[in-house]
Amino acid sequence: MNSWQATIEDLGRPLVRTTFVVLDLETSGGAPHLGANITEIGAVKVRGGEVLGKFQTFVNPGTPIPSFITELTGINDAMVSSSPRIAEVFPILLEFLGAENETVFVAHNAPFDLSFLKAAATASEYKWPKFTVIDTAKLARKVLGRDEVVNCKLGTLAEFFNASVSPTHRALDDALATVDVLHALIGRVGSMGITTLEELQDFSNRKSSTRSRKELDSI
Repeated sequence: MNSWQATIEDLGRPLVRTTFVVLDLETSGGAPHLGANITEIGAVKVRGGEVLGKFQTFVNPGTPIPSFITELTGINDAMVSSSPRIAEVFPILLEFLGAENETVFVAHNAPFDLSFLKAAATASEYKWPKFTVIDTAKLARKVLGRDEVVNCKLGTLAEFFNASVSPTHRALDDALATVDVLHALIGRVGSMGITTLEELQDFSNRKSSTRSRKELDSI
């Protein structure tokens, strides 16, 4: 190869060759610093539009699940009572996620999921990997106008893109719905000439946005 000729690495990581792990959590409340804990984890590993693996487990949060959470998710104390604690789950989850330099972490409203995962990592004495992160809610706000969808909630996007699985506030269903949303959004940005992970990150992180009222786009 001539010294001037660009390599694939120089051009960026093609999205079609990128391994994404799309993850969703159910929890016992709104924030780990308020004492809420993970009750269910669902994750789907995909590359090139193909599902490579799925991960799902209940997690015993160690505290009673509030009734309003049970009403929302259908998860109750009896369902998680015999489930492993997060310290037991964490090494298995990390193995599924894979190496930080290979896997791209994806979630809808990613800061929420990451806040629980990082808190759980600290409590379990594990180091949370420095994954590249794609937030489908954030990306959707860049891609879609209000003439298309009224907000960027997962349910709204799943319906708009005709996702094969409807979100149900259960971790694996919501992760599967997010996979379809991710693929649809990648298709949209592909029509703009964005074909690499680096280009996608740059696009997602631009300050300008077609949608400004982020409070309408939370889960």
